[in-house]
Amino acid sequence: MKNPFRGLTLRLRLGLSAAVAVALAVSAVAIASWLVTRQQLTDQLDSNLQSVQASPGYVQDLLSLCGRELPDTDQRNDTPTPYVVQVITADGTVCVAPGNKKVEVDGNDLAVARGVLGSALHDATSEDGQKMRVSTTHPDMPPRLSGEYAVSIAQPLSAVDKPLNSLALFLLGFAGVGVGGAATAGFGISRAGLRPVEHLTDAAEHIAHTQDLTVRIPADGNDEIARLSKSFNDMTEALATSRDLQQQLIADAGHELRTPLTSLRANIQLLIRSHTSGRKIPEKAMNDLLHSVESQVGELAALIADLQELSRPDVNPHETSLHVVALHEVARRAMDRVKLRGSELEFTSDLDDWYVLSEPSALERAVVNLLDNAVKFSPHGGTVSLRLGDGHLIVRDQGPGIPADELPHVFDRFWRSPTARSLPGSGLGLAIVAKTVQQAGGTVALRPADPQGTEAVIRIPGTHTHP
Repeated sequence: MKNPFRGLTLRLRLGLSAAVAVALAVSAVAIASWLVTRQQLTDQLDSNLQSVQASPGYVQDLLSLCGRELPDTDQRNDTPTPYVVQVITADGTVCVAPGNKKVEVDGNDLAVARGVLGSALHDATSEDGQKMRVSTTHPDMPPRLSGEYAVSIAQPLSAVDKPLNSLALFLLGFAGVGVGGAATAGFGISRAGLRPVEHLTDAAEHIAHTQDLTVRIPADGNDEIARLSKSFNDMTEALATSRDLQQQLIADAGHELRTPLTSLRANIQLLIRSHTSGRKIPEKAMNDLLHSVESQVGELAALIADLQELSRPDVNPHETSLHVVALHEVARRAMDRVKLRGSELEFTSDLDDWYVLSEPSALERAVVNLLDNAVKFSPHGGTVSLRLGDGHLIVRDQGPGIPADELPHVFDRFWRSPTARSLPGSGLGLAIVAKTVQQAGGTVALRPADPQGTEAVIRIPGTHTHP
């Protein structure tokens, strides 16, 4: 079924809905009032008809018109106006006073005349077409007037219809005023209520055209519109933060890429000039040059891999891509990999069983990054220890340590300590560690080791036994 409101504005739909709702409510009340009033007026009319009694003398006059000779009586009253009185005999003869119009007789009236029913009450129509309400009884008359006949007393239904018609006109006017007022109020309320939505729409259109994410909408109160405005403001703030982070990431990546690319370009140009000029580079210088190119290419590859890792969307801990991982086995594999890069160091490990929910490859990469940092900063002949107990994975080195004022920045992207800028690395390793641990629902922190060095502590919720 086609929606009749389709294509209309929300404000117009709310106003029309309010008008329709009030129209239905007012119509229901008006109809109920009219029906109740009609019933009360009809009951009152019936009560009046049943209370009216024709005098014996008047009944005698009407009976005489029907051809019955009756003794004379001294009670000769006129017709009890505004009622119409007629006599109905058992054979169906109807007698009315001269000048009055007969009212149609039905079977109930004849039954009263014949003594079968005590009374009858019904609607009828007079000879001139006027609708009448009729009460037929067999009155208690003197013995000389007794016999098989009934007396009908009728009154026009206009006594009921006229006030009902007036009431209907009044209710119709009242309903019209109510519907009009409801429609006006509905439009006014919808206009006021939807004003924040208009502001929200204007803001969204402004952002779509200008890319300006600094726009904010006033969000006063605690109603649904205010909550929507707050949610919109939070969304634009999050988008602005995300865009700033992307721009910062691009700027930082460009800065980090510039150094190896510049060095790589200079080395390649040197090789090209040597080739085009025919001047051979001494063997030792050539070996150093090729080693430098290889190192720079490896540095670029590592930086690109780190950027790809950071660009991956965050993983919800409840998503099915996460699996139960044996952290002790991941740590053991990471230790075996790093030992190859620190042959001059001593490695120790003490790993208790611990199972966590994480992404296996990402978690191993995070542990490798921590161990790589420990190898990088440990002195020749130093010790790198790896310990896992009670859900705490601790990587410890015997390096110079990290100053207290630098600890808050160690997990920032591309941040490198002034003392480490001469060492290989992109400044993304610890940022990747923090992201991986957070996705697994854990925490990571660096702290000074006693008496010397640094400890990296990872805490990931898990269990000692495989789930």
